[in-house]
Amino acid sequence: MSAPKYEVADVLKVDKQWQQSGTNAWQRRTLYALTRCRTAAMGGHIDQCNNPSCAKLHISYNSCRNRHCPKCQGHLSVLWMQKRQEALLNTSYFHVVFTLPHTLNPLALSQPKAVYGSLFKAAWATLQGFAANPKFLGAKTGMTAVLHTWGQNLSLHPHLHCIVPAGGITVKGKWKNSKSKGTSAGSARAKYLFPVKALSKVFRAKYVDLLSQEITLSKATRNQLFAKPWVVYTKQPFFGPNQVVEYLGRYTHKIAISNHRLKSLTKQHVSFSYKDYRQGGKKKVMTLATGEFIRRFAQHILPKGFTRIRHYGILASGTWRQNKELADSQLGAIVIKPAPEPLLHRKCQACKKGDLETLVCFDNRGPPEHWLSKLKNQKTMK
Repeated sequence: MSAPKYEVADVLKVDKQWQQSGTNAWQRRTLYALTRCRTAAMGGHIDQCNNPSCAKLHISYNSCRNRHCPKCQGHLSVLWMQKRQEALLNTSYFHVVFTLPHTLNPLALSQPKAVYGSLFKAAWATLQGFAANPKFLGAKTGMTAVLHTWGQNLSLHPHLHCIVPAGGITVKGKWKNSKSKGTSAGSARAKYLFPVKALSKVFRAKYVDLLSQEITLSKATRNQLFAKPWVVYTKQPFFGPNQVVEYLGRYTHKIAISNHRLKSLTKQHVSFSYKDYRQGGKKKVMTLATGEFIRRFAQHILPKGFTRIRHYGILASGTWRQNKELADSQLGAIVIKPAPEPLLHRKCQACKKGDLETLVCFDNRGPPEHWLSKLKNQKTMK
């Protein structure tokens, strides 16, 4: 994919009002990191192509590694995906999405840890309860959940993407398939894991109860929360483990907006592409004032230290290995295609053949003078 013409960092540099108002200290710190990413302010390194017929010198600047940065997530996504491949079971997986109503948006902005933390707890409590019920499964299942807080137009839209295996382990240590038809890895796909309407009602009750334990909810707010049905969306299960890995790779390290979606930028406005799901995912372009764009982007910066990817039940970090061993002994181990290797060797963009090898690293003071001279001489020799 070619380099984007515009970046979120460019918007932040065009309109610097966020440095004085409209953002809290943690948001400003995060936005500041994005403006410095892969610039001289971060320090860097000088590399040389190992192709003898090329041997060109290249200067590169370090990344900020911030989880909200559009330029720093690809490599992390691949590494995470490789690690999670080890935990996959030889069964189908369901995709369940828990969405919070817009009524909670003001609280999500003012009390994000309580609102988003309760979302994880309520989603797992709901799925765990249905799985334990012999009417639906009668076993302990698991869940990998990823928090997204945005809609396509950068509006606040908190929701949880959950991957749930189509079965679980009973108290006797036996694997038990979901009662939905077609839940084994090689069979036809089932339509749902648990009844969606029932899931929605239980989820709403559990969430309001858990949030009430964290913060005080007014009577008016509680009435609003119970006034309309909540949305729990269940997609048909994935065809198999490979599809699960590909899905997780796309969603786990996603951020509010990628640089490639930015279409134009002036001192006052920025335009970006988005999908309008009310019109069947039709692609459109939205133009916002730069300040409004930054405000919308900043509201998706998660609190410091907040974990946005979590594992529960038989997929929990401390016990998944022994649970997988037990499940594999009954379901059989799976063979999945390897995830793409991380880009450890960077190709020379001049000859397209050689790999880049680092010769020297430098801090924000910049490269030593003699290296700058070599780079300058290289340019004049063209």
